[in-house]
Amino acid sequence: MPAIEDSYGTGDIVDTICRLNPDLLAESCQHILSYLRGQTRGVDSAEVFDIFQKAGVTLECESLQSIIRFLLLTFRSAGKSKLSADDLMSRLEEGSNKWSKASLQVLHNLWSEHGESVQVQQAVQDMLSVGQLVDMQWKLGLAVSSDTCRSLNSPFVTILLKIAEPSGQISQKTFEMTVPQFQNFHKQMKEVVAAMDTV
Repeated sequence: MPAIEDSYGTGDIVDTICRLNPDLLAESCQHILSYLRGQTRGVDSAEVFDIFQKAGVTLECESLQSIIRFLLLTFRSAGKSKLSADDLMSRLEEGSNKWSKASLQVLHNLWSEHGESVQVQQAVQDMLSVGQLVDMQWKLGLAVSSDTCRSLNSPFVTILLKIAEPSGQISQKTFEMTVPQFQNFHKQMKEVVAAMDTV
């Protein structure tokens, strides 16, 4: 669960959440849970902002985004930890004494209804998560000798891949190929690009 009362003011976020009308909180959470269940591509904060304005709630855009991030992190963490609705409520109450009964009841009801599908979607995302290629560098080298051979005189290509992992960290992978292997790799990459252009 997000740490309450930290330097980012999440204690204030909880206070703001608790001042919301329960129906407005439920509607906002529905947008977040739809995203976490894989039904939408993201949480449209502009749409949620419009809902707040139509309900007569004046809130700065930055405050609303903080609420969305907090609830998104809360539900995502609960999904990954496979928490029941009661366990989620216990963690939230442990984190802050500012939670109102009405707000906790809304979150409890929504998590009871949608928590299982969020957990399934989180598990699927974990299994299917693939890193994204950020950078690729290569250089041509010539092996002139080794411990086992006096003279190799064979060219090779060293490739360095930088990959953004789903966790957000960037990792580096390095490997070597012979020139014919690199030429085959180049040919296959051209085929991939051509296939992607047709999509």
